[in-house]
Amino acid sequence: MPFADRRRYPAAMHLATQTYWGLNARQVHQAVKWTVYAMLVVNFGFYVSEDVSRSVYTLTAQSGFLQWSNAFATTIDILAWLLLILMLELETYQLDDRAWKSWVPRIVRGTRLICFAFIAHTVFAYSTTVREYAATQPVENASSLCDLADAGVSFVYNLQYSEVDPGSCQGLSAASEFFFLGNNSVVTSAAGLRIERGLAWADLIETLAWLVIIAAMETVVRMQTRGISTGPVVRAAASLKFLGYAALFVLAVYWASLAHWLYIWDTFVWIAGFAAIELNLSEWRRDLTAEA
Repeated sequence: MPFADRRRYPAAMHLATQTYWGLNARQVHQAVKWTVYAMLVVNFGFYVSEDVSRSVYTLTAQSGFLQWSNAFATTIDILAWLLLILMLELETYQLDDRAWKSWVPRIVRGTRLICFAFIAHTVFAYSTTVREYAATQPVENASSLCDLADAGVSFVYNLQYSEVDPGSCQGLSAASEFFFLGNNSVVTSAAGLRIERGLAWADLIETLAWLVIIAAMETVVRMQTRGISTGPVVRAAASLKFLGYAALFVLAVYWASLAHWLYIWDTFVWIAGFAAIELNLSEWRRDLTAEA
């Protein structure tokens, strides 16, 4: 069961009477939380735009459904996480006992299952990319990128895609060895291949880290649903969350080394989003303690 009517409890009353700049603490918390949620929606727009711009280079007229879904895996993934945040917000804060009717939990948890199915697709897509990049084929009869100027291919380096044509080939790469990425329409150099492989692994590890965090958070929600706010299971969940966040911090350092500032922004905005849910859970724990 989600939050009961928090107005009944001393902990909630104490929070409501604390003031910051003339506003009570709950008003401040809610304003910050919904600002973070709005930033997550804006962040979603950035990734939709990025996926669309890359699909121009990675998709062809012969691309099938799996190729299309893989090309937009990030868009699908972030949409699923947005819905998960919304469902957690409903369950841990917005819906009180009176609203938690028999059909409400089925809708909330059913939506979450659909979201996890989308995220499972993301794990599959990223795993496929990792496998494809591990088995890349060298481009034969090409000792210079200009040898591919009329081959209708694109060159990628550190996720930056460019058309290879007679006017751009010399400035894109001075390498003498090239590799196909994913299909025969995108090539990269040996140095670019190392970066693309590393970034593919980073995408997969990031998704798995978030799954660890959400699994730990779901465990805490389920325990608090039963009125349990402490104990070995809750402590184990906290340890798992710490490991997940530690992995995300390491990835942020890696992305910074490659100047992928959008990915760093994305990581910290999502951490802020889950911190908002943690705040809900913290208030819920105070309510449980007060009720006890």
